[in-house]
Amino acid sequence: MDARLNLFGNPVAGKSLKHLVAAGKALADSTLPAATRELVMLRASQINGCAVCIDMHTKDAAHAGESSTRLNLVAAWREATVFTEAERAALELTEQGTRIADAAGGVTDEVWAMAAKHYSEGELAALVSLIALINAVNRFNVMTRQPAGDYRPGQHG
Repeated sequence: MDARLNLFGNPVAGKSLKHLVAAGKALADSTLPAATRELVMLRASQINGCAVCIDMHTKDAAHAGESSTRLNLVAAWREATVFTEAERAALELTEQGTRIADAAGGVTDEVWAMAAKHYSEGELAALVSLIALINAVNRFNVMTRQPAGDYRPGQHG
């Protein structure tokens, strides 16, 4: 499969992506646990069908020491016993935040309260920002049909 657009070679797309990458680096400096960040990015990417991001986040997470069992079960996290209550709250927030158009009212108060039970206000801000960011990146990649499979851990810094 060939990409419809060279995102980093196009001046407009490249400039936009530069800002998204900078936002991602700022979120990496937050106190939101790295494992949670990767699980959230992986789950949103699965929902959105973003092969590039699924490839990247599974490889980066594995490289950082995440188990293959947990990575393989992200798509079915509700039935899996390998995630903490905090991670489960983040994954539910990710699902509702990614599927806003599918649910009247967006994120429920119950889901927000569960996330707030496990994360500080700063971590919640990072979590919301991360969910919004990965959804934007997913859309860039899906709309332009970016091919996946060749990513190497750490390739993008």
